[in-house]
Amino acid sequence: MDKIQQDLFITTVLSNWELAVKRASKVFDSYNDEEILLPIAAGKNRVVYLLGHLTAVHDRMLPLLGLGERQYPQLDDLFISNPDNAATALPPIQELRSHWMATNALLTEKLSAWTPGEWLERHTAVSAEDFAKEPYRNKLNIVLNRTGHLSYHLGQLALLKK
Repeated sequence: MDKIQQDLFITTVLSNWELAVKRASKVFDSYNDEEILLPIAAGKNRVVYLLGHLTAVHDRMLPLLGLGERQYPQLDDLFISNPDNAATALPPIQELRSHWMATNALLTEKLSAWTPGEWLERHTAVSAEDFAKEPYRNKLNIVLNRTGHLSYHLGQLALLKK
């Protein structure tokens, strides 16, 4: 792969990641602090739950990709380990919004600094032995997977008509 192809490869992956984050941010920003508490549909997750869930998932990417320690591990109990529950006390909405922005800004900054070779390195959840057998279990795969995950939840958010 020559330098032009490498640059195109990196630009393609990063632009898709950034586009998905930008779209989600726009959706979350379109809800005021009362509207964000609405369920997407009867009996389904609230918008705020998806904000917290996606923030926690993206925060988990930091150590998974070898980019540093998590910033908000306290979000796991509310937004990953347990389903949405309107009776559960949540962190302040502005705090969740801030965590969302900070997490994605940090991830994008770190991902933008990677060389093409770094994208293809193993992530921290796969052993060296397993990676030797399955080299597709790399950092690129994680970013593509999480971009798809974010897009999936954006599809859910589209069900809520404002």
